[in-house]
Amino acid sequence: MTLSSKSPEHKHILGIIPARYASSRFPGKPLIDILGKSMIRRVYEQSIAATSLSKVVVATDDQRIYDHVLAFGGEAIMTGTEHTSGTDRCREVLNTFKSGFDYVINIQGDEPFIDPSQIDLLASLLDGNTELATLIIPVDSAELLFDKGEVKVVINTQSEALYFSRSPIPFLKGVPEQEWHQHHVYYRHVGLYAYRTDILQKIANLPPSSLEKAESLEQLRWMENGYHIKTALTSFDSHCIDSPEDIEKAIRLMKK
Repeated sequence: MTLSSKSPEHKHILGIIPARYASSRFPGKPLIDILGKSMIRRVYEQSIAATSLSKVVVATDDQRIYDHVLAFGGEAIMTGTEHTSGTDRCREVLNTFKSGFDYVINIQGDEPFIDPSQIDLLASLLDGNTELATLIIPVDSAELLFDKGEVKVVINTQSEALYFSRSPIPFLKGVPEQEWHQHHVYYRHVGLYAYRTDILQKIANLPPSSLEKAESLEQLRWMENGYHIKTALTSFDSHCIDSPEDIEKAIRLMKK
């Protein structure tokens, strides 16, 4: 059976959770405690609950994270320290396996509330023809729309991404900015990525592009080089933890 002829439920998908200890804003955040469990453990446990993944591993360059994952019964792989992105780390992990995987899903290690169904939704796009895929969610407020930390995305009629930006896109002429989201359907990016394994090998070798440098968004490098990113609409907002202040918000969400 060729890759392109396999149905999504018969794909062999490797879930990888990149986890770095070093962080300028929040060093050691994969190991922070959230109501009795570390953040990386919560992400791992949510990920293995997804029915679409053949295997889940944590990819880290730090011995403390590696030892911690093994201690709670998870699987981890040590990677190099030179990687500048989760994509590069995923490629290294993929290459430790001789064969057997059709796709890789890059799962953010700082989103302890990721829902397993989000991973399965992304996996449903992986029909062998899909090169890259990610999730999007509607923008429901002007605050989110104009937040430069929230990446916005526009899509075509085939649900493929046309562009990602930290700015609100598109611009609405003649409409007050605070009302834009009421007159147009805007989407923001949810940071899960799926890569077909042959495409992952190729994009990891691409040099940084001009659009990527301008927006500081790696996915623009892929698009600038002609690769296509399929999107699926999710209703779950998984909330990443970027700073110590986000922990309290995460705990409040958990208790709802």
